[in-house]
Amino acid sequence: MRDRKTILYLLILSTFLLSMMALLASAETSHTNSAKSSALYNPDTKTFLQRKNAEAKLPMASTTKIVTALVAIESLDLDEIITVQKEAVGIEGSSLYLKEGDKLTVRDLVYSVLLQSANDASCVLALRISGGIPEFADKMNARAKAIGAKNTNFENPHGLDSANHYTTAEDLCLIAAEALSNDIFKKISSTYKYSFNIGDSTRTVINHNKLLKTYDGCIGVKTGFTKKCGRCLVSAATKQDITLIAVTLNDPDDWRDHRSMLNYGFDNLEAVDISDLTELPEDLPTVSADGARVAIKPREDTLVKYKNEDIKFSLDLPPYISKDLKSGDKIGEIIINVGDREKTIDIIATNGVKIKKNTKRFF
Repeated sequence: MRDRKTILYLLILSTFLLSMMALLASAETSHTNSAKSSALYNPDTKTFLQRKNAEAKLPMASTTKIVTALVAIESLDLDEIITVQKEAVGIEGSSLYLKEGDKLTVRDLVYSVLLQSANDASCVLALRISGGIPEFADKMNARAKAIGAKNTNFENPHGLDSANHYTTAEDLCLIAAEALSNDIFKKISSTYKYSFNIGDSTRTVINHNKLLKTYDGCIGVKTGFTKKCGRCLVSAATKQDITLIAVTLNDPDDWRDHRSMLNYGFDNLEAVDISDLTELPEDLPTVSADGARVAIKPREDTLVKYKNEDIKFSLDLPPYISKDLKSGDKIGEIIINVGDREKTIDIIATNGVKIKKNTKRFF
């Protein structure tokens, strides 16, 4: 009898364990994708929501041009007119089919780089900025390193196959976040169609990023493809004060995977109004005898967090103001703990005040 009970118990236990393993397996695979490497990043919290082989060094095709365009925007006047050099003509792959002597503005070239993925336009910018392709690649590498990309190396401005030209999904997330912080880059990468003139002819470039038309809130960023690299995609979207960046390298089903990744992020994050979290006073008294007070507010409006994370906060705030202030001056801090992260938010004055000398506290 005891043996039967033991066998029954073991059967029940094994059934339970198998069902739990099945649940865990389904949870682990519910957000898998077809990419060789991928990452989903939230620049607000500077955290990765998903990673798959995200530190692997892989070629990245035309997603290279994110850095090309960013360096060009930061280095040149968009209205400057550039004459196409002989060395930039006849570059293989996606192209504007430029001829030596053609004249374009920097703006036209950057739009062509980010929308049409024009390899010849990339070379025109590289030669104008650095005088040569290797020299421009050095500038790209320095910019990427400054962003925090630790496993990235550029050898050209367009992303055509090259032995030592690589990045990682993690690094591309950081690079895209930096690029999108530039308003000009963000505007261009989120544009669907752009027209301009070369001599007497009008050219129109169309953005290769299908998500701009098919995913609500999409703000760019860049597609890429070569036979060696496979399909590469960096995308970004903003909804309800939350921005997400998704990266896939060598992904045959990238459009579907990016929608799934972005949906996962938006389903699991929320933006919380900081003013709803804190018991912040409306203003602070000053030492002046005329009853002057200083209105205060947090410098940031929202905090992005996982929906299941608890928030704890404390205030570092003086009881009164004893020095002159201008609007926007820092007065104190809100120290916020969300999960295992700590974030500090400045408390600022919203009005200026001058403290009269030789006055006493009257409060």
